[in-house]
Amino acid sequence: MSQSNYKLLIFDWDGTLSNSVDRIVSCIQIAAREHQLPVPSFDQAANIIGLGLHEAVDMLFANADQQLVSEVVASYSAHYRVKDSGPCDFFPHVLSVLTELKGRGYLLAVATGKSRAGLDRAFASSNIEGLFHSSRCASETESKPSPLMLMQLLEQFKLSADQALMVGDTEYDMEMAQLIHMPRLAVSYGAHEADRLLKYQPVACIDCFSKITKYI
Repeated sequence: MSQSNYKLLIFDWDGTLSNSVDRIVSCIQIAAREHQLPVPSFDQAANIIGLGLHEAVDMLFANADQQLVSEVVASYSAHYRVKDSGPCDFFPHVLSVLTELKGRGYLLAVATGKSRAGLDRAFASSNIEGLFHSSRCASETESKPSPLMLMQLLEQFKLSADQALMVGDTEYDMEMAQLIHMPRLAVSYGAHEADRLLKYQPVACIDCFSKITKYI
């Protein structure tokens, strides 16, 4: 497929655009302590970034019943809202490159494991919602690695999978794109390391967001 065929660029949020991995891990660890659960290591907590919150807590604490899962989710959310009260800390070059890409005529969208409330809060705090033409969140569709949120975006814009590019930092991003034969671009500076992402045959694996322009 020629690079010029891309019309829609779909971005994960946490670990791809927003440098929020440390904050997420910290809040997961705090929530675990509050509920006397085994505190996950940094790597264990980072591993579930990208999933919907309930799915992430289910994976981390496999022996927890659904009531406890809901309580941990509520604790995490409360702590994250406190830490998330200011503008987003974006990775280098994210805002300038997104602005450039929109100016070049690409449709831009977000596909994230965040809740709609969380993404709207992030948009508002950084005043960047206008950069994106659409977004999908795990709380309003299905959690990654289900490709439903990607399918909904394709349907919205009346595009085929090969006309879009999924950009993400986790296996869940890569897998959901692979499931519908959507091209995917991995970033190695987020939650999952490059060797995990390369298994999904991305068009490339980049170590700086600015390098995306080489592949579109």
